[in-house]
Amino acid sequence: MAPLVHLNLTVADLARSEVFYAHWFGFEQRPETFSDGTRFIRNDDGFDLALHPGTPPSPPAPTVHFGFRTDDADEVRALLAALQDEGVTITEHHDEEGYVSLKLLDPDGYEIEVYA
Repeated sequence: MAPLVHLNLTVADLARSEVFYAHWFGFEQRPETFSDGTRFIRNDDGFDLALHPGTPPSPPAPTVHFGFRTDDADEVRALLAALQDEGVTITEHHDEEGYVSLKLLDPDGYEIEVYA
């Protein structure tokens, strides 16, 4: 089975979302805009994030979120501190033996998890 390598999000402001995902999650590779206005951005792992212009669901479906995994718990802790310093909304945070995680909201209210 091939790995999951693509996610499409409907966003209110393409430029704002592109800056957000580039800054916090490294989606800076090979940006490309298609005829329907969808903006594809890619991270270093080759994951394609498609930002489609439109009206995002409000609120997004409960319990639906997507995430990033790292092997370094300190990376999650450092990201949490940086997000808090920038005023990004944190919806959940856990720091316990063997599990460190946080959930945050992107500019359109999509929930993102980062965990180790």
